[in-house]
Amino acid sequence: MDQQLRERPTSDLVRDLSQQVSTLVRQELELAKVELTAKGKQAGIGAGLLGGAGVVALFGVGALTAAAILALDLVLAGWLAAVVVAVVWFAVAGVLALVGKSRAQRAVPPAPEQTVQSVKEDVRWTKDSVQAARR
Repeated sequence: MDQQLRERPTSDLVRDLSQQVSTLVRQELELAKVELTAKGKQAGIGAGLLGGAGVVALFGVGALTAAAILALDLVLAGWLAAVVVAVVWFAVAGVLALVGKSRAQRAVPPAPEQTVQSVKEDVRWTKDSVQAARR
């Protein structure tokens, strides 16, 4: 194969290289787009879960707290019943917030890591090919 490369005109080799580099760049950009889309979806899901935690905290504390306090008031002092119910709702909100944070962190760093690695491999392969052709 080295002999075939040596016999081809330089202009053909340059044209082929240009076409291959162009194709490679398009493929790398497509890979980056796919990777960033996936990371964006993860960030969106995490943000949605964090928003859900806020909604649950507000509506849960507002709507169900009164009923729970009244039920606990039958066995505890009123103020103690209110404290117990508040602690439970904040625990639920905390769990949702932690799950949402975990999902959002899966999208970090937002850099397309697979694409960066692939480009590094392509550069290394190109350097090796050029050096091999010079020999």
